[in-house]
Formats: sequence, structure tokens, C-alpha cells
Amino acid sequence: MIAHHVLFWLKADTTEAQKEAFLGGLKSLENIEVVKNFHVGTPAPIERAVVDTTYTFSLILFFEDLAAHDVYQVHPIHKTFLEEFRIFFEKVIIYDAN
Repeated sequence: MIAHHVLFWLKADTTEAQKEAFLGGLKSLENIEVVKNFHVGTPAPIERAVVDTTYTFSLILFFEDLAAHDVYQVHPIHKTFLEEFRIFFEKVIIYDAN
């Protein structure tokens, strides 16, 4: 399995309507056939020094293997998401693990 964890920090001037549209775009990624498990969320209300709650959205996808991850990267739904929503990113960090 490959875990693909993406943290998004949206620009400070992003409106609530734009955040809702962004969330919809994230949810569309679940429709990519190689995605085995999917979770999208926002920071949990946990206050501990080691917990980062500064991001806007978290996306966690699980793939069967590296080949499935590679299919996801070039999939039309993923490309459409990036084309439409990358203008809202202030910062993005990705953690991939196997």
C-alpha cells in the first residue's frame, strides 16, 4: 500500500464559497478508480505542542501500489482539480509512505 497525505494551506483571502468549492474538488478525487481509501478533513481541535493545526485541508489517499499512485498523478480528474484549484494554494506539503 501507498499512503498519499497532502496538506493544503489556502491563501488568507480565500472566501468561504471558494473553500467550499475547493472541498468539492478534493472530494471529486475519490472517484479515481485506483483510490482504495479516502479521507478529507480539516484540523481536529487537538491542542498539543506536537500537533500542527495550521493547515486548511488534509487529504489522505491509499493506493494498492506505486503503479496505482502513478495512475492517479496523471488521471484527468486529478489534473482538472489541479488546474482549477491550484490558484488557492498558499502552501502544499505531501507525505508519501509505503
